[in-house]
Amino acid sequence: MKPIKIGDRLIGNDEPNFIVAEIGINHNGKIDSALALIDVAVEAGCDAVKFQKRDVNVVYTPEELARPRENPFGPTNGDLKHGLEFGEEQYVVIDRHCRDKGILWFASCWDEASVEFVEGFSPPCYKLASASLTDINLLRHTRSKGRPIMLSTGMSTLEQIHRAVEVLGQENLVLMHCVATYPAQDEDLQLNVIRTLQREFPEVPVGYSGHDYGTTMSVCARALGACITERHITLDRSMWGSDQAASLEPAGVKLLTANIRRLEKALGNGIKGVLDAERSAMHKLRRRSDF
Repeated sequence: MKPIKIGDRLIGNDEPNFIVAEIGINHNGKIDSALALIDVAVEAGCDAVKFQKRDVNVVYTPEELARPRENPFGPTNGDLKHGLEFGEEQYVVIDRHCRDKGILWFASCWDEASVEFVEGFSPPCYKLASASLTDINLLRHTRSKGRPIMLSTGMSTLEQIHRAVEVLGQENLVLMHCVATYPAQDEDLQLNVIRTLQREFPEVPVGYSGHDYGTTMSVCARALGACITERHITLDRSMWGSDQAASLEPAGVKLLTANIRRLEKALGNGIKGVLDAERSAMHKLRRRSDF
């Protein structure tokens, strides 16, 4: 498998894990919260932060937008969707803050207009959400920008994943194993699908986009070979919002990055031999050495 490059980082089996803190819509429409979450990711040692971008009137039907749903922005689902959406003014601030802090940012774009919007900021890559995996026009439009793509594979069959890869091509592509429940129960995580995707697409790096509880299962995903780890982050899991419960608070983000880096040290290079650290015990404990 040939590594791909996102920003100045190589993504591949023999490279350090690329850790993405998904802010998504956990900012609740407040730019100050978005900037605070970027700072959380930086302090924890994440490599990138990710947002979500939608043209609300394209992604949702008028009936869905009119559906009653009490929320901080009003009485309808449309009030909520519009209230959570950042525009150019906010993304200029986000872009500047990320550059000042030295962290990459990109977005999941749910429609073609949003791809065009984010392209104006020259992102290092794009993310395609699980919900977009079967949207051929969006796949093609995103690929037309010539940037690396992470494709989440939640709520999709292996046949659908193969079809999406045919559309996107395997170059500059990362497949992200994902289970689209929030939060996901351990028995639903299907972490061995990481190995399935590695076998089915040996030339494509495979990552993990997790919505699980805590950090343990995400570290396990890294042990199974996930090249990228993506997790939602929040300032406080008790905050209002559908993604908050599946997110890591600041202490959890630090724990995740620290444990992934610890795991990478422990995995080693796969070459079996006598370690320098073992030689003292070897001389002390081995009675004979006939070969």
